[in-house]
Parts: sequence; C-alpha cells; structure tokens
Amino acid sequence: MAKFKLNDYETVVTSIKEIAPDVCLLTFKKKWHFLAGQVVGIALKGGDDPRMYSLSGGTDDKEGEIIFDVKPEGSLTPRLAKLKVGDKLFISEPFGEFTANEKPAWWIASGTGVAPFASMVRSGFTENKRLIQGGRFTYSFYFEDLFKKALGENYIRCCSQETGEELYSGRVTLWLEEQTDLPKDVLYYICGNAEMVVDARDILIKKEIPYENIHSEIYF
Repeated sequence: MAKFKLNDYETVVTSIKEIAPDVCLLTFKKKWHFLAGQVVGIALKGGDDPRMYSLSGGTDDKEGEIIFDVKPEGSLTPRLAKLKVGDKLFISEPFGEFTANEKPAWWIASGTGVAPFASMVRSGFTENKRLIQGGRFTYSFYFEDLFKKALGENYIRCCSQETGEELYSGRVTLWLEEQTDLPKDVLYYICGNAEMVVDARDILIKKEIPYENIHSEIYF
C-alpha cells in the first residue's frame, strides 16, 4: 500500500466512543471538502502504511467521522480504539468514486460497510433511495435511527443471528434472492465484507440487473 503523500496531514481526535461491542465511532478535525461516499487513508504516524475508511459524516459537517471494527489481530484498529481526545493521527485527502448522486438507487450494506450510506443520507441524498442493511445481531444496525427517520419504509434491516420487530430474519443476500421483481432502471450500490459484496453482485447479475448499474466497494 502506498505511503502517505505530501498532501496528507496531521489532525487531532475530537471524540471517540464505542457504539457496539468492538465497534467505534471516531471524529476528527477536517480541513478539506469531500463527496459523500468517499474514503480516506488513516495512520498514526506520517509515513506509515494507511488503512482505508469510508467517511460516515455529512459533507457539511465541521468534523470528519469514521466507524471501524476493532480487530484484535489488526495492526491499526486496536491502537485507534485507545486514542483519546486531542491525540494525533494522519489522514489523507478524500478520494474514490463510490459517490452519491440524485438518481434512484438501492443501497446494500453489511457491518461497518454502511458508513458511505450514512454519509449520503447526512448529505441530503434521501429521495428515491432504499437501504437494505445486513447485520448479525440486533445491535449491528449502525446509524439505524438516522436511517429510520430519513428513509422510513425504504429502510430494511436483515438480521442473520437474532429475531426482532420489523427485522427480516436472514442475511441480506437471502433477502435479495427472494425478491422477484428487482427494478432494472435504478443504481445498486453494495458495500461490506468481500463475501457479501461478491454474492450480492452475483445475485443482481443473475436477476438481469445491468452490470453498469452495479457499483461495489469491499471492506476488508
């Protein structure tokens, strides 16, 4: 992975909190503009190999925001989780083309892969949008209050390990498999772990969704 470039900069943490078991939300001072859906590279030292994270905040927010899983074997996330307000970190300028527009779209997400869609909603992209969010447990639906308020009936939660009110029982890919009339004239954005992204894309293609209408981003 490429080292940080000269246009990467040092910033400071403004808040950090655990919002679910081993899942943290971190905010930092930002000095650039970005498009909803873009990613940044993050490292604790200038020159370190960065890890990529989608921004989850709105484009007009004064602070940047990311959500991340704390992986005990990871080289970065255990240290990120221990940061305190005022601690330093290095962040690249935003980049990427997994971005929102005004066209009708279905968003498909699992885990922290929901981050770009939180950014899109917070940036005002809610009309003609539907979100299908997958999670293992009832606490796995990050930003659900935001999505419920903004999307209403166009917000669907698929839970694979638990049952609950207004939850579809099963993986997000199973929900997709069961749909008999997916619209072919909307865009499909898929973001999450590699297995889900590949499986969801294959399902959409099998259901004759035009390949050029499918956009995906994998979270490792």
